[in-house]
Amino acid sequence: MPKRRDAALPAQLSLFDDEAPCGASAPQGSVPPATPLVTPAASAVASGMAPGMVSVTHGPGVPAIFLHPRAQREIRLGLHPVGYELRRARRRSIGFVVGPEGLSVSAPRWVGVGEIEAALHEKEGWILRKLHEQAERARRMQAARIEWRDGAQLPYLGEPVSILLDPRCAGAVLRSAEDTLPGVPRRTLHLGLPQHAAPSQMRELVQGWLQRQARGIFEERCALLAPRLGVQVRRIALSSATTRWGSASADGSIRLHWRLVHFALPVIDYVVTHELAHLREMNHSPAFWRVVRSVLPDYERALSTLRQQVLPILE
Repeated sequence: MPKRRDAALPAQLSLFDDEAPCGASAPQGSVPPATPLVTPAASAVASGMAPGMVSVTHGPGVPAIFLHPRAQREIRLGLHPVGYELRRARRRSIGFVVGPEGLSVSAPRWVGVGEIEAALHEKEGWILRKLHEQAERARRMQAARIEWRDGAQLPYLGEPVSILLDPRCAGAVLRSAEDTLPGVPRRTLHLGLPQHAAPSQMRELVQGWLQRQARGIFEERCALLAPRLGVQVRRIALSSATTRWGSASADGSIRLHWRLVHFALPVIDYVVTHELAHLREMNHSPAFWRVVRSVLPDYERALSTLRQQVLPILE
């Protein structure tokens, strides 16, 4: 259980601040599970922008090979060879972490390799499930990388938008078509650039447009949702934080990550509501979640999308 705090409440809270102990269960419909949310930083790691796990599968029915980039040892879990990183630490028990790089094991210096690998076999079901999840996520992240060219696509408000180089335009202009073929985006973002424009020019123009759209959308949603929560927003700022989607301060200021603009409005509304609710409850107590639920009874659906959906890689 977290220790009781007698000091004043913090002046700022993040969407990810959750003091519930790891593995603690909450009453259904009160506090969401404590699994980490997907953030821009986590997406970057899994997408190949940082060293990641090597996962090799040769075909159906062929065991996958999972290799940590700093693996010193290998073990076979079920049918799968797993290369893992072993770190000796000042701790009392063996710990396992499965992240974007693969399996890492921390163990006391006095514990032998045989005992470590017996523990790995005991938890092999959980380890393999997490390794497969990370490998699938890395595959999805690689597929989400934007290739900056005429005809490239990226999500905007939950729908695909096709990029079109159009020297006749000034800046970036979003246009919609009434009738399109199945599977063809109905919205096109026209960029006022020549056909030989560099990828960096396209990225800069699109990113600036997305940020402007994000500010307008956030202001609109705050104006709609703040009265429902009985709060007043004094300032809205865009954020590019690598570890949080939003934050709120006791002075009535909120910060929202501009890349939320990739998500559909229900997800944006959840994050906005979350931060506005902090202007009434500067904590993540059951009372806080009741405030969120009073406006968004099914907020868990949006929260699940926020955790699972992969952002496009713009770099």
